[in-house]
Amino acid sequence: MVKTTLSVIKADIGSLAGHHVAPPQLLDVARQELAKAKREGLIEDFYVTRVGDDLELIMTHRKGEESEEIHTLAWETFKRAADVARGLGLYGAGQDLLSDAFSGNLRGMGPGYAEIEIEERPAEPVVVFMADKTEPGAFNLPVFRMFADPFNTAGLVIAPKLHRGFTFEVMDVHEGKVVELSTPEEMYDLLALIGSPERYVIRRVYTREEPRDVAAAVSTTRLNLIAGKYVGKDDPVAIVRAQSKFPALGEVLEPFAFPHLVAGWMRGSHNGPLMPVGEADARPSRFDGPPRVVALGFNVKDSKLIGPSDLFADVAFERARRLANEIADYMRRHGPFMPHRLGPGEMEYTTLPQVLEKLKDRFREA
Repeated sequence: MVKTTLSVIKADIGSLAGHHVAPPQLLDVARQELAKAKREGLIEDFYVTRVGDDLELIMTHRKGEESEEIHTLAWETFKRAADVARGLGLYGAGQDLLSDAFSGNLRGMGPGYAEIEIEERPAEPVVVFMADKTEPGAFNLPVFRMFADPFNTAGLVIAPKLHRGFTFEVMDVHEGKVVELSTPEEMYDLLALIGSPERYVIRRVYTREEPRDVAAAVSTTRLNLIAGKYVGKDDPVAIVRAQSKFPALGEVLEPFAFPHLVAGWMRGSHNGPLMPVGEADARPSRFDGPPRVVALGFNVKDSKLIGPSDLFADVAFERARRLANEIADYMRRHGPFMPHRLGPGEMEYTTLPQVLEKLKDRFREA
C-alpha cells in the first residue's frame, strides 16, 4: 500500500511592523511555489498559512519523511519569500535561514518541521498545531495530557484501543539524544524529564501494539543551540492523529483550554501563557505576545487534504483566552524580574550577555 507523508514546515522569513505577522505577499509566494510543485507531481496537496511572523507550509506527498526533494522545495520557497520580504523592507527578513549552504535536509538549517508517514485509515483525521513566540517544549504538557493523562483523555480508561497507553520518544535537545518511555508504567520517569521543557522535548508518540503506529510528531529545532545566540524563538509545529486508536478530537484539543506558561514572548526572554486562537487572531502584538497556538483540523484521503477546520476559533475557547489575558497581566507586572523573565540558563542565549559584557570588568571580590 502506498503511504502518505504529511509534512508541516515553518520559518520566520519576514514580518510586518516588527515580530507581528507575515503579510499576504509572503503567503502568495508560497502558494505559487507549492501550486507549481503540485502540478509537477512532487506533492499531492498543500495548505499555506501563517501564525504570527511564521510562514507555515502544510504538504502531503508520497516521498517519505526527511525527503530531500520536499525539504529542498520548502527551503527554496522560504528563500523566494525572504527575497520578497527584503524587497518590502520587512523586519527579520530571512532570519530563520541560518545558512546559505543547503545540503538537502532542513535539520540544523533553521526552519522547524514535523513529519509523519502513515498508511491511511478509511477516515484519517489529523490536527496540525502551530505556535508562535515560544519553544518546542511548549507542547510537552498538552501532548502528555493527550496521550497519558486519564483526567484529560477519558479513552485511556474506557476505550479498549487506548487502554494500554502510548510510548513517548523524548529528545535531549542539548545532547542530541533520545529515549523512549511508555505510559502508564513509566509515567513518573517521563514527567521527570518533560517537566524541564527547555531541555527535554517530546518528539514523537507511538501506539504500543506491534507494528506500532505513529500518533504524534513535534518539531524540535532550537535556533539558539544551532546559532549559538538568540536569533528568534523556535515556534514549534506538531501533527497529532485523532480518533479510533488515538485520542478523540476533543481529547486532543482539551489540554489547550488551560493556557499554561511557556518560554518565549518578548525577545524570547519571558514566560507567558499559551493562548489558543483562530487563524485570524494569530497576530501577537501585546509585548510581542502573548504566545499563540493555532489548531487546524484536516482529513487526509488519498494523500489529499480535506479542510481545514479552524478549531480554536470555537467560542468554547473564549474562557481560555480571557484567562490567558489575565495571566499575561499578572506576569507583566513583574517587569524584568523572574518568573516573568527567564532564568539565567536560558538568558545566556538572549541579548542579555551583550549588556553584561560591559560590566564584567567592574565586578570585584566581595
